[in-house]
Order: sequence, then C-alpha cells, then structure tokens
Amino acid sequence: MRKNSAKNNRVNGEVQKALSSIIREVKDPRVSSFASVMDVYVSPDLKTCKVYVTVLGGDKERDDTLKGLNSAKGFIRRELARIVNLRNTPELTFLMDGSIEYGVDMSKKIEEVMRHDDEVRANRDEVETDDRFE
Repeated sequence: MRKNSAKNNRVNGEVQKALSSIIREVKDPRVSSFASVMDVYVSPDLKTCKVYVTVLGGDKERDDTLKGLNSAKGFIRRELARIVNLRNTPELTFLMDGSIEYGVDMSKKIEEVMRHDDEVRANRDEVETDDRFE
C-alpha cells in the first residue's frame, strides 16, 4: 500500500475518527477534556501510527495530556482494535500538534504588520496634507 493511496487515506480517516471518540473515554485525569485528534498517519504496513493531538490550554495541560495518553496507550490500542477491523492494530505514538498555535501566532504577526502599515499610511497622508497648506 503506497503512502498516499486511497486505501491508506481511508484507514487514516477511520483511525482518526475512532481515536477521537476513544480519547474522550479515557478516565485518566491528566487527559484534558479539550484534547482533539488533529491528524493520524498510519504506516502502509499498519504497524505504526502517529497521532497528532492538540490541547486547548497552556504548556502544563499539553504535557499532562501527553503523559496521560501515553499511560493509557494499552487501553486506547485495545479499543481501536475493537472498533476498527484491521489486519494489524498499529502501535500508537502520540505527538503534540503545534499547527494551531503556529496559525494564531502568524495571525497576530500579520495583524501587527497591517496595523503598522496603516499607521505609516496615516502619517504619510498627514505629512502630504500639511505640505499642501504651507
């Protein structure tokens, strides 16, 4: 199975949907209720799976959620095997997804640049207006 094959994309989608519901069932208090599965990459041989998770909150919530998910790997993998019928149930690796934080940071930077450009334009217009009246 090629990495970007239609079958692999379907498997990734099914595993992501299943993991999203399974993570809500995890009883570990370290796992935040605001944890979301952003993306899943199952290897073509179905042996490994990278699970990208994002958590609404600070660094402590992210670290605690990652520790809780790693602690509950056995339960999560067993539930995944029960829900998704695959030849092999992949070994799960949980990773923090920083794309949302990156996007928010880039939006703030863009807004700063636009605000600065507006100020420069306003100052330039004031100088041009003053020059005409002199």
